[in-house]
Amino acid sequence: MSSDSDATMRDERKSTVRTLVLEEFGRMALADRPIPDVANGDVLIRVAFTGICGSDIHGYTGHNGRRAVGQVMGHESSGTIEGFGPGDQPHGLTIGDAVTFNPVVLPVEDRVEFADREQHSPRKSVIGVDPTRNASFADYIVVPAVNVLRLADGMPVEHGALVEPTAVALHAIRRAGVIGHERVLVIGGGPIGQSVVLVLRALGVPEVYVSEISPGRRSLIEGMGVPVIDPSAGDLVEALGRHGGPVDVTIDAVGSSRSLADALACTVLGGTVCLVGMGEPQVRLDAFQISTAERTLVGSFTYSARDFADAAELVADNPVTAASLISRVIEPESADEAFMNLANGDEIPGKVLVAFAQSAEYAK
Repeated sequence: MSSDSDATMRDERKSTVRTLVLEEFGRMALADRPIPDVANGDVLIRVAFTGICGSDIHGYTGHNGRRAVGQVMGHESSGTIEGFGPGDQPHGLTIGDAVTFNPVVLPVEDRVEFADREQHSPRKSVIGVDPTRNASFADYIVVPAVNVLRLADGMPVEHGALVEPTAVALHAIRRAGVIGHERVLVIGGGPIGQSVVLVLRALGVPEVYVSEISPGRRSLIEGMGVPVIDPSAGDLVEALGRHGGPVDVTIDAVGSSRSLADALACTVLGGTVCLVGMGEPQVRLDAFQISTAERTLVGSFTYSARDFADAAELVADNPVTAASLISRVIEPESADEAFMNLANGDEIPGKVLVAFAQSAEYAK
């Protein structure tokens, strides 16, 4: 059962906390909101770091229609457990544990049927997307205990905010059927493309190439030990020819008509293209590049709970690479400016984290 000290901690904590509210499209502001009730089976997490996702930027601008005015966004997060709801304490979790959480939430009755494919549940909700739930651009968040994952001992808490995008990358790689011996091209070197590279390198894939237009992102990825091609410098197929020609698998982390055309053209006959980027809601395709070339085009969205747990291990096992993916850490007071700059094309190479607590508080 929850201890008396846990109850005291909840009683002494102030009733309102800082949240970053999407007050209107194109403007986010700090506001005090009540801490949500911690129900049976829930965990209260004090947020340490939350990453700014590309989908958050699209939500900020209103571009993707998947965020609502008045919403508190945020789903790439880490922090520490501060309390539990009434009832039995969840197995394996303790007050003070450094944790992250899987944002894909299923109703209890769907957990067995959709085990290992939780993202397919038609009744799922996604923290940070669901407008009825205060998400993790805030001091505190309440999450179902089944979605909370304890970080490995010694893992920097800020790296926990990288687990979610790494899970997206791992799921895409698995959807593409990458076993480990293939030659792989990644189109798009933003945070998801960078996470794909981290996973591919960790899996020991021998030949990985990245196509990226941004000089800063090219430099970051080259630092990961991967050759990078500038697609604006000439024909991508010709450039890839200087690295051995078409690849077995291409991961499209951009998701546009142009990037898909490049992906298909750069993949061998009978190869596989995985679409994980969502840059454009509608794209044009050369059908013959799929049918007559017998290429397979697969989609990838979010991840399973198993993908998420495996991604946490990959991030923990690769701390140097993980650290290189974090380009900037900002205070919540600077978040609106950061969102505006990113929406206007500020070329920050890697991930931007919003720090709701000082990292020194979480030194392990």
